Amino acid sequence: MNDTDGKENLLNNSGTDEKNHCSSTSKLNVGGQAVLEGVMMRSRRFWAVAVRKPDHTIATGVFKEISVMNRKKVLGWPFIRGIVALVENLALGFKALSYSVNESTGEEVNISKKQMSISVIIAVIFTVGVFFVAPTLIGRLFSSYISNSFLYNIIEGLIRIAFLLGYIAIVSFMKDIRRLFQYHGAEHKTIQAYENGVELTAENIKKYSRLHLRCGTSFLLIVMIVALIVFALLGKPPLYLRLISRVFLIPVIAGISYELIRLAGKFSRYRIINILFYPGLLLQKITTREPDESQIEVAVSSLKKILEAEESGAADTFEQAILAKKDDVAINA
Repeated sequence: MNDTDGKENLLNNSGTDEKNHCSSTSKLNVGGQAVLEGVMMRSRRFWAVAVRKPDHTIATGVFKEISVMNRKKVLGWPFIRGIVALVENLALGFKALSYSVNESTGEEVNISKKQMSISVIIAVIFTVGVFFVAPTLIGRLFSSYISNSFLYNIIEGLIRIAFLLGYIAIVSFMKDIRRLFQYHGAEHKTIQAYENGVELTAENIKKYSRLHLRCGTSFLLIVMIVALIVFALLGKPPLYLRLISRVFLIPVIAGISYELIRLAGKFSRYRIINILFYPGLLLQKITTREPDESQIEVAVSSLKKILEAEESGAADTFEQAILAKKDDVAINA
């Protein structure tokens, strides 16, 4: 997270800024993610992390990072942009987590690009292995008993969804994860308050729901449902072809799922959209918890740093073009 990585550390201090920016700037499309003892927020040009330190003060850092989708037009095309966004969000998540570990523990932990790349690769292998390959291998156990290929693929898809639900349920019992889920709730509540134009105080923010249509948890469930539908249309080829299709079609499934969650974000005011995406909201009842005021304060600190950075103005015509886009939809983690 330094200049050699092409990122600009714009602000870095402790404590909170009392100035409220809700009324002084037009609404931004903001996404976020819970990290260790903190919250990361992201806008079109910046991302910020706010972390509760051991001495109970809040450390904040703001970094400039413009998506490659804005630099290469083809990468911003529908369905392609979902794959790019997924990779970028994963890499950014590791950076934000590294920052939060340093600040929340008071220890310096330096993660090189190589280490970060290895971590991302391991995370991808784990995800693909557990949620795509394993259900297919398990499906082989009853393959000979189900002649109908469509029904077989539906059952395999339900196993995949069960794996996701089981994994989330299991980790939710871990003490550290429960606290992370509280920060996740603080992130959602703060974004909801900002989107509704209210003053960013703990009292106001507590009134809002901790569930959000653009949450990454909902995205994961959408991925599983889209995978179920796509794989159900492929018939019942030999096992090796099934495994290949499960792995190589992941980018296609991610691209479709991304467009669906963008749709949910853009048209969230319509009741039918909320009904269709309600299962994802239900799942967020596990991955979010009600935050306390100190956690909300951290989320607000992160969001305010983003608003401050965006208020500094576009540096050139390229950035002005980015800000002019009206259809960008950030996804929460």
